[in-house]
Amino acid sequence: MFVDRAEIVVKAGDGGDGCTAFRREKYVPFGGPAGGDGGRGGHVYMEATLGMNSLIHFKYNPEYRAGRGGHGEGNNRHGRDGEDIVIRVPVGTLVYDQETGELIHDFSTPGERVLIARGGRGGRGNAHFATPTRRAPRFHERGQPGQVRRLRLELKLLADVGLIGFPNAGKSTLLARISAARPKIAEYPFTTLEPVLGVVQWDEYQSFVVADIPGLIEGAHRGAGLGHEFLRHVERTRVLLHLIDISPFAEHEPVESYRILNHELEAYNPKLLEKPQIVVATKMDIASKERVSALEAFCRTHDVEFVAISAVTGQGVAELLERTARCLEDATVPLSSR
Repeated sequence: MFVDRAEIVVKAGDGGDGCTAFRREKYVPFGGPAGGDGGRGGHVYMEATLGMNSLIHFKYNPEYRAGRGGHGEGNNRHGRDGEDIVIRVPVGTLVYDQETGELIHDFSTPGERVLIARGGRGGRGNAHFATPTRRAPRFHERGQPGQVRRLRLELKLLADVGLIGFPNAGKSTLLARISAARPKIAEYPFTTLEPVLGVVQWDEYQSFVVADIPGLIEGAHRGAGLGHEFLRHVERTRVLLHLIDISPFAEHEPVESYRILNHELEAYNPKLLEKPQIVVATKMDIASKERVSALEAFCRTHDVEFVAISAVTGQGVAELLERTARCLEDATVPLSSR
């Protein structure tokens, strides 16, 4: 199951209490106060890892607690510090404070570690409070409580290229053709129920990651269909491949399909239209020439790159990958290292 939202509670460890004690040894008169300090409570950290691609673990494990600090002891012995815990999250996770809505951190780099909740300070023992006029203090400090935070986690998949289009536009078929990913492929709409990632090997040293986004429909930004659930995953991509079904069985005319889906992207986040976009006419093996010509003419008029392919036969796929790689190389961030 793919889960890209979760709410959790983290509790850092409480600090240990200080100790009230006095040194009592044979032949040592007036030994004085010797109460040790309490230990620090454990911290809570989060760390980004490439070994996860869903937040499903947090759906069934919503609470995390670090260790409590040990209490101080006599003879100036310090209590042990509480055990820290590290919560691992997928790369691309955004962590928000549930109470304030503040973004705490955006985990975009593997191995990145951030302190999320700080453990409480340990209390001081009575040895700290001795003065020339108060030589036998009979009190100590209690440890401070650790931070408690309610967090909201949101996952935005990290991919170089996003495949967008109406249901049954051929996104999953293309992804299966160009990568080792094996998304479910069928003739009915909304076959793909969750984003699927595939790695495309471009040359001997470089590759890029492609995300198959579940089919968008008109009104997706308002909650229609499945698209609104996964539009956030398009925000992190650097290039969009807009797949348009040009077969005689398509629900919309090609140019109308392009306009409808770009309107959905703009309504969700206007910045999405600033991304480089390649219009991909799919199902060339069963396409009508009139539909292809109309879409190609529209793209030429509006200065949008156009490629016609058949993911089933492989027609045009090599040209599409070449143009996609060129778009990625022109971007500010290099292609993903293999």
